Amino acid sequence: MRSLTLCFLPSPRIAAYFAAVVGAALLSVLCIDPDRTGIALAADASVEIERIEVRSEAGVRSLEAAVLVEAVDGGLLVELPDESLKLLQPPEIVLRATLNGPLEGESPRALGRRILGELPPGFDLHITKHYLICFDTQRAYAQWCGALFERLYEGFRNYWDKADFALTEPRRPLIVVIFSDRQRYAALAQNDLGAATDRVVGYYNLMNNRITTFDLTGSDMLKQKPASSAGRAGLDILASPEASGLVATLVHEATHQLAFNCGMHQRLAPVPLWLSEGIATYFETPDLGSERGWRGIGIVNKPRRERFLARYRPGSLESIVLADEPFRHAEDAIDAYARAWALTYFLVQTRKAAFVSYLKTIGKKQPLEDDSPAQRLHEFTQAFGVTPAAIEEPVMKFVVRLRTKDR
Repeated sequence: MRSLTLCFLPSPRIAAYFAAVVGAALLSVLCIDPDRTGIALAADASVEIERIEVRSEAGVRSLEAAVLVEAVDGGLLVELPDESLKLLQPPEIVLRATLNGPLEGESPRALGRRILGELPPGFDLHITKHYLICFDTQRAYAQWCGALFERLYEGFRNYWDKADFALTEPRRPLIVVIFSDRQRYAALAQNDLGAATDRVVGYYNLMNNRITTFDLTGSDMLKQKPASSAGRAGLDILASPEASGLVATLVHEATHQLAFNCGMHQRLAPVPLWLSEGIATYFETPDLGSERGWRGIGIVNKPRRERFLARYRPGSLESIVLADEPFRHAEDAIDAYARAWALTYFLVQTRKAAFVSYLKTIGKKQPLEDDSPAQRLHEFTQAFGVTPAAIEEPVMKFVVRLRTKDR
């Protein structure tokens, strides 16, 4: 069975805090240009940068950051120079001062060295055109992952460009952290994933904007253990029957990272999970027939399709459109992902222009903006001309035909 893949969402601390002190009418959103897709980041010359002195148990330290959201009680959601997000509670904030001009950008290698300082000893850097990969395993494996992610990057951009959805370039390299084994990975991932750590082989964290994973060639999920050849690296994964789910996880999480860094979604905005997970499952299909590992966009996702057909119940698509709860419970999540794939696949294949229009609507939502089932229903119906309930039967028939064609 494919391991559970997650798009790691804001922590309960952040969600609870802003739900308590930020109402839609009271929210003061700073440093956001409503005419652009994607939040204004610290590298943008039009954004005011602040120096914020913050009190902690270790003493007072100074941060340079862009303020994205300010709550009525003075709490802040800020973006740091490496594009990670941080919540500052009012008692932590000692002093705020506006800086003159934007922050100076770091070179990829300088940024990489700073991130290495945050990681355990033994990590090194592999830099590609769009990615900064920090690893403490074989360099050949990091290189294979880098090539996999670069193929996805180009495929992702080309696909949406042809669909008339203009993406933006990430302002900084996309960061990936690869541990040498599951144990070292789990020690860090436990803070983010908790009890789900043993079921997740990689994840994208919305707060620090990074993918974290481990060297899958040594995964205990591979029944056929690969040969220890540094030169073969990722090829060893592809030789195993369990490779499909593992590679799909890497591509799935890398798709999330792209969507949140290329102007498709905004981090911490109310992006419906059926949409973000649907796009990730649409792109996750691996190509195990070659050493490249991935090349397919829109290939029928067999595990998701089979799960959807086996577990479909009337009302199940409407439930994921109106609310995110089905994705947040381990016992329901796999079914929810399958429904998200089926709905996304149907809409992209049969109503692509409407789907792109819906994507643009969701892409304009701001961080921590208000959301409700009624609003979601309105946005869906306006984009597709039909309610989620009314579209369920066409989706089911479409997916059944896909199974027939694929035999």
